Amino acid sequence: MDCILTLDIGSSSARTLLFGTDGREIPGFESHIPYQASTSEAGGWEIDASKLTDIAAQALDPICSKMRSMKIRPAAVAIDTFWHSILGVAADDKAVTPVLHPFDSRSASAAKELATRVDETSQHSRTGCVLHPSYPPAKLLWLSETHADAFQAATRWMSFGEYLFLVLFGRSACSTSMISASGLWDQNANGYDREMLDVLPIKEEQLAPVDTMDSPHTKLSGQFARRWPELDGIPWFPALGDGACDNVGSGCTQRERYALMVGTSGALRACAQVDSMAIPTGLFCYRLDRKRFVLGGALSSGGDVFAWMRRTLQLPQANELERQLAQLPPGQHGLTILPLFAGERSTGWRLDARAAITGLGVSTTPVEILHAALESVALAFRNVYELMLSSLGEPKEVIASGGGLLHSPSWTKMMADTLGHTVIPCLEPEATSRGAALVALERIGAIRDIGDLPPRLGSEVLADETNKPIYLAALENQRRLYKKLLDI
Repeated sequence: MDCILTLDIGSSSARTLLFGTDGREIPGFESHIPYQASTSEAGGWEIDASKLTDIAAQALDPICSKMRSMKIRPAAVAIDTFWHSILGVAADDKAVTPVLHPFDSRSASAAKELATRVDETSQHSRTGCVLHPSYPPAKLLWLSETHADAFQAATRWMSFGEYLFLVLFGRSACSTSMISASGLWDQNANGYDREMLDVLPIKEEQLAPVDTMDSPHTKLSGQFARRWPELDGIPWFPALGDGACDNVGSGCTQRERYALMVGTSGALRACAQVDSMAIPTGLFCYRLDRKRFVLGGALSSGGDVFAWMRRTLQLPQANELERQLAQLPPGQHGLTILPLFAGERSTGWRLDARAAITGLGVSTTPVEILHAALESVALAFRNVYELMLSSLGEPKEVIASGGGLLHSPSWTKMMADTLGHTVIPCLEPEATSRGAALVALERIGAIRDIGDLPPRLGSEVLADETNKPIYLAALENQRRLYKKLLDI
């Protein structure tokens, strides 16, 4: 059958879907397996590599069973996982460390140590990654200092997507997309960053070989070939970064289209097929593939701000809450909020940053606090947006995705007003998986380009020019508060 099977391994679940060559999800084939990573008060966020592999396999079982009963054989398998993961693997192909998630912050001191060994500005301009515990360099140094035995036992270092291929095929496989977000990759040179490797206790030989990147595997190892015969002998493409796939799935494959995503966290990104990319301070730069960059910024807090307010404040039910939010005028609550509930990534990358609410009075209502909090997230996106303009120019369109945002038309309107640009909702329910499928379709020659199959979009949400000065003033208030509390 002319279809692509997708496997999306996120931070809390694994999901499989089937997409046709028209880029549309084929209904009735979804499988979803939730999981929970191990966390600690010290900042740990990890999961056993074998456990996560089993979860991915469990997600494949039901969809394969249904395809088998219907005699369906997909054309390829497309995979995406969360960016920035790292684990160590011994010579016997066994994992000797857990999968360390980008939210694992235990390597904060190691990130500071790295900052004394390299020029941070130059390093960021090459790798597109800051010296921060979200990224593998800090984690590698931290592991070498705190888990010396495991570190010495590791002969290779890889992302979870690579390890999954090692288990399923007996050989690991890496994509340019995945390695580009490791902090070990020179984005414009399209190769490993020698200066970064020189200050870390690892060698390039312990990482994925450049000459085999992006190459699919086809022959599953024996037990998995027997378990999923319909997936044996077809191309499995190495795992892509989930953020890059979200851009593709929401139709943001050119620099003129910005992708605004708000889930638990948030991101504003653009793809650009250019020869080189100037990387502004405060933003990240990775790759979708060898020819396309992904430039943008990430917020540690997005939809979780809304969720925290719902848990903490006495707010009305969803429909009534949305009605009240829509009635409140912008910026009239007198509050200034830093929505840094989970620390900060873009644009200051301050792990020690925390949320702050100022301006509360006896007459301040719970809905006003929520309204101000949602506006504060939109203002944080404005900071990212302005930096992106310096490299990419004004977008023709801003496409919004993610349940955290699209479940609230009022919040979407705040985003449009704050950015000063029309926002168009993406109606694709699984944009990330769709993006992985489109990349696979391009790779097998079923479509000419990943932009050939546009997503389903909703009605435009127009920016109200009369609100522009209000939000610019609110932005300056937020920046002043940030400077007062954090720029010490």
